[in-house]
Amino acid sequence: MRPSGRALDELRPVTIETAVTRHAEGSCLIRMGGTHVLCTATIEEKPPQFLRNTGMGWVTAEYGMLPRSTHTRTKREAAAGKQSGRTQEIQRLIGRSLRAVVDRQALGERQIVIDCDVIQADGGTRCASITGGFVALRLAVNKLREKGLLLSDPILDHVAAVSCGVYGGQPVLDLDYDEDSVAGTDGNFVVTGLGKLVEVQASAEGAPFSVADLQALMALADKGIAALVEAQRKALA
Repeated sequence: MRPSGRALDELRPVTIETAVTRHAEGSCLIRMGGTHVLCTATIEEKPPQFLRNTGMGWVTAEYGMLPRSTHTRTKREAAAGKQSGRTQEIQRLIGRSLRAVVDRQALGERQIVIDCDVIQADGGTRCASITGGFVALRLAVNKLREKGLLLSDPILDHVAAVSCGVYGGQPVLDLDYDEDSVAGTDGNFVVTGLGKLVEVQASAEGAPFSVADLQALMALADKGIAALVEAQRKALA
């Protein structure tokens, strides 16, 4: 029995609310159970220095957790003067995931920055950030298209992410904190709307896991991604 009472293949309740900030070109608040992440997209009409005069654009991401997004107050990383390794790893993952579904030539020489701020954490914050970050990106690109600044749509497909793991000896979908903190195997799956893999992160927290275990987690992830992509479509409709 899962702590939440969910079925093994059941996502937490998912909602994606768009246009939640006034100034960002694209924004949404994604809630996956007790994990809530604010995602905003900013369009900058120049690319990073390394892409100047190449005709190509860039999509990047920044990620952070608010001090009381967890059970105890976490110090702001700005106060420490540097980002943690965990934060850097997560924001690179978000950026890679979003760039995987963008035609950077069609985007032109501009950059879109996706900011993912965790308001409340209950496991799966990086997955929620990718799933919500795509919605913010889509909305920002829609603004560019409405203004006639793009010749074609640079977004090739949806992308979303979900966690899966082995809890209590059984493969489960979308781990919350109570499960994630004691899971025997923990994985994050980033998948496109067409079912193509962008990234798979899976690790044994104790005993090694088998190929059959990984395949079981992948099957759960496929089901979860399909539901998350549908939630994205509904939010963007």
